[in-house]
Amino acid sequence: MLGYAGASLALAAEQPGCRLGWSTLAGLGNIESGHGTHAGSALGTDGTARPGIFGPALDGSDFAAMNDTDGGAWDGSAQWDRAVGPLQFIPATWQRWGADGNRDGVNDPQQIDDAALAAGRYLCNYGDLALPERWRAAIFAYNHVDSYVTAVAGYANTYAARAK
Repeated sequence: MLGYAGASLALAAEQPGCRLGWSTLAGLGNIESGHGTHAGSALGTDGTARPGIFGPALDGSDFAAMNDTDGGAWDGSAQWDRAVGPLQFIPATWQRWGADGNRDGVNDPQQIDDAALAAGRYLCNYGDLALPERWRAAIFAYNHVDSYVTAVAGYANTYAARAK
């Protein structure tokens, strides 16, 4: 949860009008990868998922087809894109929003601090996330499924309530 909280604090300083809570990032992280534990991965003490987390090839069979956008640099495939890291970034999205949340000089989608800050910046692009309609629009943009938005809200509310 520290990666989510750190990203929320960084965003409060750099984009105070966004008002993104850490619990939203935690909700995304839970759904996208079980906080970096998908398929036997774990976050190391450095916050990096090992082994790396990769979604299925977006070859049109189960999900929309997305031709390669990164030459396989982030997702290991030079034919099709795959979502990467604990917050499941498509390589082209990572190329635009990638961040260095842990300030080690590298923006790595497999590193939770980097991924959480990048996800936060992506979401903050939708404005003041304390407004329910802006929050919903931002989460829907992250994954275009209404049930996903509802699930993120549920987890975010649960995490926020537990923190009180």
